[in-house]
Amino acid sequence: MNIFEALRISHDTQRGLADSLIKTSGDSKERSLLFNELKAELAAHAAAEERFFYVPLIKHDMTQEPSRHGIAEHHEMDKLVEKLEEIDFSSPAWIAAAKELHHKVFHHLSDEEQGIFQLAGKVLGEAEKISLAKGYEGEFVSQRIKA
Repeated sequence: MNIFEALRISHDTQRGLADSLIKTSGDSKERSLLFNELKAELAAHAAAEERFFYVPLIKHDMTQEPSRHGIAEHHEMDKLVEKLEEIDFSSPAWIAAAKELHHKVFHHLSDEEQGIFQLAGKVLGEAEKISLAKGYEGEFVSQRIKA
């Protein structure tokens, strides 16, 4: 498995969780479980992706700026998660903020898969793509255990 395949696994999980989350209502157990699962998935993915995808890409001129942008979007999603944690699950403001997070997640994943992956494919060697995937997977699992 290469780094792109490894990242797409979490991307698909994030999309599914974000879609399910915005279909929930009120202060329900389902909403709480989905939110906590998405929060853990986003945090583990961001930490592992930054270390084993973006850091290596920052070293190359072609991928430096897109990498910085990707990391900045991780920070924006972190802020949205924090905002959601401060709002009561039953508040209409909560679902509005959840939809904002949903939009940001989908935008970010599209940016990566439709743009950054293509650029990264030009600067990373085949062996490096496989090595980065192994590092990413190990870090991702480690981060999920912490969550």
